[in-house]
Amino acid sequence: MKIAIGCDHAGLQLKEAIKIELERLGHEASDVGTNTCDSVDYPDYGQMAAQMVSSGKANRGILICGTGIGMSIVANKYSGIRAALCNDVQTAVLSRQHNDSNILVLGARVTAQELALKMLHVWLDTPYEGGRHQRRLQKIKNIEDSVKDG
Repeated sequence: MKIAIGCDHAGLQLKEAIKIELERLGHEASDVGTNTCDSVDYPDYGQMAAQMVSSGKANRGILICGTGIGMSIVANKYSGIRAALCNDVQTAVLSRQHNDSNILVLGARVTAQELALKMLHVWLDTPYEGGRHQRRLQKIKNIEDSVKDG
């Protein structure tokens, strides 16, 4: 699977650990940056990764900033994106089962690396359940379409 991954300066160390794990698992990590600890603006990197997922250039995405809140806001501006800020294994599982999340968002300042890697594994491995959840996702898509159309 091709996975777009991006972060701001606060998420750099966690991004690098996740990239190693993705590659170990056989996934292609498409790194959109940042690649230094210099202060940057998270929307610049969230936008690049979300655009890749929205356009189909990547199957899924992972975004990391200090808390994950900013990256979640940015990513969810894009059509077809269901970015989920997860803080524990259960929310990572449910984000896939119930919401078919296609971007995992993590807060590097509030999530330990070991937990983040556990969440990554379950997020990658958990299938979308469909069924009653599809009706809800369709309602979200309808809202997205109506806002886009003005």
